Amino acid sequence: MGATRTPRGKWIEEGLRALSAGGPEAVRIELLAQALGVSKGGFYGYFKNRDALLTEMLDTWEREVAEAVIERVESGGGDARARLERLFAIATAGQGPTTGVVAELAIRDWARRDDDVARRLRRVDNRRMEYLRSLFGGICCDEGEVEARSMLAFSLRIGEHFIAADHAGRSRAEVMELTREWLLR
Repeated sequence: MGATRTPRGKWIEEGLRALSAGGPEAVRIELLAQALGVSKGGFYGYFKNRDALLTEMLDTWEREVAEAVIERVESGGGDARARLERLFAIATAGQGPTTGVVAELAIRDWARRDDDVARRLRRVDNRRMEYLRSLFGGICCDEGEVEARSMLAFSLRIGEHFIAADHAGRSRAEVMELTREWLLR
C-alpha cells in the first residue's frame, strides 16, 4: 500500500501560516514538512523550488481575497446595498489562513521589501477598490462620495486591527456596526 501524499493546498496553507508567523524568511521547506508531519520529498512533487511555492502562496491569497470574495458576493444577487452587506459580512467572518488579517498584514509587510510582491499587492488592492467603487456607486451618485466611502471601507478592513482604542462605553462590535450603517446610508 502506498503512502498518502500531502495535498498541494496543504503546503500552500502551511506556507501562508509560516509567512503570517514570521515573514517570508520563515517559509522554509524543511519547517513546512515538519509542521505537516511529512518528509520534504513530497514538496518537490508539486513545486520546483521555494520560489514556486511563494508564487503559488501569493496566487492563492490573491484569488481568495479578491476574486473568490467577489464571486461569493455576486452569487447572492440583490442590489448594491445587499451586496455590500454581504461583502461586509464575508470580510468580518473571513479569518482563514489565506483570507485572514494576519496573512493580509504579513503580505503587506513583505511588499515593503519586495518590488514584485508590492506590484501584486497594488493589483489586488486596485481590484478590491474597483469592486467597492462599483458597489458604492450603486447607492450613491456623487463620485467623490463613492471614492471616500470605498476608501473608508477598505481602510477599515486593513487598519481596524491596529486600533487599540476604547470606544466611549461601546464595544468594538457596536462601533463596527455603527460604521457599517454609516457607510451604507
